[in-house]
Amino acid sequence: MNTKLLMTTSSIFMGLLGITLSFMPNEIINLLDQGSNKYSVLTLQLAGALYFGFAVTNWMAKGILIGGIYARPLAIGNFSHFLIAGLALSKFLANDSNPSTCFYILTIFYALFAVAYGFILFKHPQKENN
Repeated sequence: MNTKLLMTTSSIFMGLLGITLSFMPNEIINLLDQGSNKYSVLTLQLAGALYFGFAVTNWMAKGILIGGIYARPLAIGNFSHFLIAGLALSKFLANDSNPSTCFYILTIFYALFAVAYGFILFKHPQKENN
């Protein structure tokens, strides 16, 4: 599997989420028809900072060999994030009677990234011939 492509796409995905959450929390809250208060805005901005930090980490590590024992903390961190968030989103979709389309899209992305990082985590990497 091309880990550079996976790290790049997940970095862009999380970077876009991070920037959006950091700079547009009120708009996101309004889009989701939730009441805006200073705590919900702060929570979204903190989540945006986490996403952006994870995105920068993935971007900086995109050129290294990942999988098996190589860069294991990075693989476990990404796998854990995408698996846990994907499961939370799946549970949300199962329990919400009228979810927004954006939650379906997020769930699909999270599931795909979880499967890809799980594959990388539990498979011995092959060095690419250039």
